[in-house]
Amino acid sequence: MDELLNVKYDVASGDFIRGGEASSNIKKLLQQLGVRNDIIKRICVACYEAEMNIVIHSVGGYIEAKVFSDRIEITAFDNGPGIENIDLALQEGYSTASNLAREMGFGGGMGLPNIKRSCDEFYIDSKVGEYTKIKIIVYLK
Repeated sequence: MDELLNVKYDVASGDFIRGGEASSNIKKLLQQLGVRNDIIKRICVACYEAEMNIVIHSVGGYIEAKVFSDRIEITAFDNGPGIENIDLALQEGYSTASNLAREMGFGGGMGLPNIKRSCDEFYIDSKVGEYTKIKIIVYLK
């Protein structure tokens, strides 16, 4: 299928002020492309959660969005601590967020579960001490 759009945004560790900008920009681009609102909402939930995970847990990374004629793919990659137990991290309520993140209203342990729930396909790969990579796919039909 033809690739209609490919954008990539750097996401800085600890930048709670700009956290969410990539998701917001992707939302605007999808609206301009005429993507249905229900699909945009799903993408935005997953993208925001992934973006904030990069802000909260890593030393930085990126969000990449690719739009094809039949699907939207979001990749979130971060350099950082990695996830020791992915099955545990996918459980609602499990969190390793710092006290600062929790005081700011983040770190409730819903990030990965919300990402997984918002997409048609969900992939996660992580190596402790190195990286975490999440890929989500939402089909347009």
